[in-house]
Amino acid sequence: MTKPIATGQTILVVGGGISGMTAALEAAECGRQVVLVEREPALGGRTGRLYRYFPKMCHPTCGLEINLRRLKGNPNVQVLTMAEVVGIEGRRGDYRARIRIRPRYVNERCTACGDCARAVDAEVPNAHNYGLDRVRGVYLPHPMAYPQRYVIDPSLVGSADAGKAKAACRYDAIDLDMREETIELHIGAVVWATGWKPYDATLIHPYGYGRFPNVVTSVEFERLADPAGPTAGRLLRPSDGREAKDIAFIQCAGSRDENHLRHCSRICCMASLKQTRYVREAWGDDAKSTIYYIDLRVIDRFEDFYQSVRKDPAVRFVKSKPARIAQDAATGNPVIHGVDTEGYHRYAATHDLVVLAIGMEPEANGLALPDDVVRDSSGFIEGSADGGQIGAGSSASPLDVNRSVQSATAAALRAIKVIHQTAAAES
Repeated sequence: MTKPIATGQTILVVGGGISGMTAALEAAECGRQVVLVEREPALGGRTGRLYRYFPKMCHPTCGLEINLRRLKGNPNVQVLTMAEVVGIEGRRGDYRARIRIRPRYVNERCTACGDCARAVDAEVPNAHNYGLDRVRGVYLPHPMAYPQRYVIDPSLVGSADAGKAKAACRYDAIDLDMREETIELHIGAVVWATGWKPYDATLIHPYGYGRFPNVVTSVEFERLADPAGPTAGRLLRPSDGREAKDIAFIQCAGSRDENHLRHCSRICCMASLKQTRYVREAWGDDAKSTIYYIDLRVIDRFEDFYQSVRKDPAVRFVKSKPARIAQDAATGNPVIHGVDTEGYHRYAATHDLVVLAIGMEPEANGLALPDDVVRDSSGFIEGSADGGQIGAGSSASPLDVNRSVQSATAAALRAIKVIHQTAAAES
């Protein structure tokens, strides 16, 4: 690997999701040198796993494709995938960043022809689909992956399958001798765009996630609805493959709860409203969606979308925080128990499938951030006291895609300001 060129005039962007890509591009298109670091094998983050955006219901591929074209055409951005920042030292305008790069075992000669994948038998969980299905141990992360290059799962290295993949490659792109390496870069400012992760639903014990197969999370349901997902877009129950036509959506699963996430995750209400459209599109007049909610939070232009869902006779709203979920032993159907607070009557409602509108937890909760980076009470990144390190997108606050892009643009401008001020002070 060629070490990226970086100086005190360079901006480091950590995270290659929609926020990181935006921050990197905005800074680069203003003439700044940028190193974009992503720990996964490809850019795109959680946005790349969405089926559709709300409220327009368009596919994320359009926005990602535009950003990828901008990236490919801009020499000011250097992209490192399978890379993690393991240490940052220094001060505003003068940092030293240590970056650990894991081996892909596939080099730049790869043409993404797929011969290597077809040659192997071993399978691994498909991370792009949240482990709902499996892929070959040599795989392209997803169809729009950038870089458009295969990756070999480490579990295959040293196995017969690895040898088969190497033998099948006509371009000498398989390099099983790749090793982990650590590089050091001199940079002037840091944008933390590490994004968010779904709250661990197994911790919400009364809802039975992990015990009851027909209780899934909203991010998993997003993949189930996608024609490129594990069920080719058919809404099927994980337990038995039966069609799921009566689907419940439970709001605030892990959010606004002193036992879990104290904050409102903001996107969950809109995500569930959007997903009722998937149910309607899949089953037409046979569709039935029920939204269990404490209250529904929609703002700005999203109000119109909310009102349109409200008018759909296939969607029912129940003002309630369900107490628990049980499972019918005979059918595998999840049964939701709770109290409807509009009328105060108890219910035990049976559905084909339950979708937990899972809360947003900052990915930064699992990172060893520099000591001078300030985080709020939920772990979201506020930035460093001297302004040299900046939080962006959903690493800084629970945000939807649109607001994440706005936040990332602002972060890029703040990083450029750090570079300019440092240069002016040194001249």
